[in-house]
Amino acid sequence: MNGMSEPVGIEDIRRAAERIAGHVRRTPMTESPTLSEACGAVVHLKLESQQWTGAFKLRGATNAVLSLTADERKRGVIAASTGNHGRALAHAAKLEGMRVVICMSRLVPGNKLDEIRRLGAEVRIVGNSQDDAQQEVERLVAQEGLVMLPPFDHPSIIAGQGTLGLEIIEQVPDAALVLVQLSGGGLASGVAAAIKGVSPQTKIIGVSMARGAAMKASLDAGQPVLVEELPTLADSLGGGIGLDNRLTFAMCRDLLDDVVLLSEDEIAAGIRHAYAQEREIVEGAGAVGIAALLAGKVKPDGPVVVLLSGRNIDIDAHRRIVCGEAPSPGERAV
Repeated sequence: MNGMSEPVGIEDIRRAAERIAGHVRRTPMTESPTLSEACGAVVHLKLESQQWTGAFKLRGATNAVLSLTADERKRGVIAASTGNHGRALAHAAKLEGMRVVICMSRLVPGNKLDEIRRLGAEVRIVGNSQDDAQQEVERLVAQEGLVMLPPFDHPSIIAGQGTLGLEIIEQVPDAALVLVQLSGGGLASGVAAAIKGVSPQTKIIGVSMARGAAMKASLDAGQPVLVEELPTLADSLGGGIGLDNRLTFAMCRDLLDDVVLLSEDEIAAGIRHAYAQEREIVEGAGAVGIAALLAGKVKPDGPVVVLLSGRNIDIDAHRRIVCGEAPSPGERAV
């Protein structure tokens, strides 16, 4: 962290919290005896997997939709998504009576696609990567005048996700370490901005999969870079950060204390632990914080908060994983 003034700060996040109050759930925080014993430090689980749409994305999508002008609402909204942002945006837009179009690649699991359609969104399946889906978004913005609300690199999205950080530090004010999912950086930068704005001494570690971790590769390179998008059990963490990234790259660079990467076997172990020991169903991305602790890739020296970011996993794939028959990465994609 270099102390630079961030484009989305604590006051933006507090205003977002006021805006979305009553539209999203304040999710529970619980202590994990098994992880606490294994780590030698108190481990808390932030159960954002119990959010109304099954993932944290509802916070950013709701804040972005409620921040639109009357003219923008009439035009409708569009986004590329690996699943959870699309579901959240479809939910938020439906409540406001707005048109919503979601563009996704063929790597998005079928269960997420089905839920987005159930919410009334127009769905476009394009190509084999988030970048391919984003090209379709840009075409439709130019052709039909839709308003683009991207999954991470947008101030209203970041501020909305940051409300999760406010809840975390309110529920565990002595947190020494917070483990947060890292993909495009909307969640990680928002949570880090909120927590560092209240508790600067708290460390924030981003956690991602080893297969196609675009933000980690970009941070290592010192600038946004292209990374091949690969099938992974943590499908929600797939996709690039955009070579023209305006916000989240710099915020993650400035605010994250470290980043750790996980193998597919380690992610599967996290899913199994969440189910067998914590009685929680989580998707691969939701389990990466638990997985990082189990794999010994994070060594806590004080109270830890692990974010369980989502539960939207294909239930057949989940059954096979918890039974020790982990499907190959991307097997459940459309």
